Amino acid sequence: MLWDIDGTLMHSGGHGGRAFEAAFRAVVGREPLPVDFGGRTDQQIALAMLEGEHEHLPRVLEELASAMEARRDDIRRDGHAYPGVAEVLEDLHGRDGIVQSLLTGNIQSNAALKVSAFGLERWLDLEVGAYGSDPHERRSDLVAVARERAAARYGEATGAVLVGDTPLDVEAAHEAGARAVAVLTGFADRQAVERSRPDALLEDLSDTAAAVAAITAT
Repeated sequence: MLWDIDGTLMHSGGHGGRAFEAAFRAVVGREPLPVDFGGRTDQQIALAMLEGEHEHLPRVLEELASAMEARRDDIRRDGHAYPGVAEVLEDLHGRDGIVQSLLTGNIQSNAALKVSAFGLERWLDLEVGAYGSDPHERRSDLVAVARERAAARYGEATGAVLVGDTPLDVEAAHEAGARAVAVLTGFADRQAVERSRPDALLEDLSDTAAAVAAITAT
């Protein structure tokens, strides 16, 4: 079970974007061009800001980790987990044969910081997740990374489910042969999410039984 973070599990109060801008300024010395963050990995966002120039990419991602750490308390103050998230994670955590982790565009340190800001990490095995700091060309490449890590720790999985909030999350799941569950708690347009044809579509996770049924359906 692989969870996206931003727009799916939580809202960071806008501090993710501010941290990116601060990291870019620290490395490049100017304001970045506007970039669409939705469904993109941190590496892809940074490269878009850098207009495809790879030289400064490692330093931007390094500064991004520092900038997010400096905003840890701000995320707790201004952000929030979405309704029902904790209850769904807890329910799934108690079921045999289910391992929950993250598949997120966030670099690993920032992913851990975000979920721990609201106590969500207790139901997730972050060691078998896949992150924007892992090698990838497309978001779907990260599904293979997560599968490999989970197999090494728990044995070969019988299936994978990716829960996200954007068409790119759905696309990544389908490309990787995983089941796609979409939630409409993020910033993506409803019609765009519907057109991406997720295997299940939820308004949110507030109805625990309905959410768990949709996520665990075969």
